Amino acid sequence: MAEQLSQSELDYPFKLLEYFNGFRVSKAIFSACELGVFDLLLQSQKPLAAREVGQALGTSEDGIERLLDVLVGIQILEVEHVEGTVYYSSTDVSNLYLAKASPKSLHPMIVYFSQTIYPLWSNLGDAVREGKNQNEKAFGLPSEDIFAAMYRSEEEMLKFMGLMNSTWVIDGHDIATAFNLAAFKSIVDLGGCSGGLASELAREYPSSRVTVLDLPRVIQTAKQHFTDSGSTIHFQEGDFFEGDLPPADLYVLARIIHDWKEEKCEQLLRKIHSSCLPGGGVLIVEALLFENRRGPITAQLFSLNMLVQTEGKEHPPSRYTRMLTQAGFSNVQVCRTGKSYDAVLAIK
Repeated sequence: MAEQLSQSELDYPFKLLEYFNGFRVSKAIFSACELGVFDLLLQSQKPLAAREVGQALGTSEDGIERLLDVLVGIQILEVEHVEGTVYYSSTDVSNLYLAKASPKSLHPMIVYFSQTIYPLWSNLGDAVREGKNQNEKAFGLPSEDIFAAMYRSEEEMLKFMGLMNSTWVIDGHDIATAFNLAAFKSIVDLGGCSGGLASELAREYPSSRVTVLDLPRVIQTAKQHFTDSGSTIHFQEGDFFEGDLPPADLYVLARIIHDWKEEKCEQLLRKIHSSCLPGGGVLIVEALLFENRRGPITAQLFSLNMLVQTEGKEHPPSRYTRMLTQAGFSNVQVCRTGKSYDAVLAIK
């Protein structure tokens, strides 16, 4: 930021103030989703006054009017004045990404951010001082077992799986097509959770058998809540750290490496190399940092989130290349998608 500041920005810190207010903007969107604002406006098929929105959602008229005005200010809603009354309506963006009914809805992601990530980030200063996650302070749970915290109840597990599903709704196609994976006839998505990325891989490579391997209760929940009768992906219960891996041409590690300390990741990669069929490989999906530490800001924020929630971090491509080559893989290729997540492919 310092290299690009104009004199006017030095005279008055517009950009800094915008950053300061970032959490307020986020929480306004989160609260609107949790209250059902976007679903109501989509279903109404007509603009609504604040009074009508408040009555339908059980809120105060004053409170909802202020929230709606903020959503107009950040261009998520539209507003019009008719004969002295103010009416609010949805936009294409809110209908597509914020209403629950949309196939591209990010509502599950927003609920997870609001109810899990937001409380954790309230303890960011402590995380930086202590160098460890804040699950104990935020939720009263031991910091050592990160997935015990994430899956602390059926409701919390569903929230996390909804987050993962939302992620691959918008990022899955870019990851599935980052490299041509058609030569890999058996693909196992380790820790594939809800099956969101596996479904994208199965759609893109219909001649490949795609399997999700995850913990038994995750697999059972995925089958119950996140798959439909037309799904072609397969599910297998297992623990990729403790149990044997099913043989495969390609193993996928999507948002897995960044959860754990590097030694544990190296151990897992060596295990994958041993199980991988000759000529097969591993596809790592993570948010890649720049080597010069200047971004991308999304990946940097993700890395900070790993501090408050897990025991891992995000890495630049060189770190993944080193881990993969030490595990025995070669021909490491990197693809930056320009979106939230990137891909690294390595061959045995």
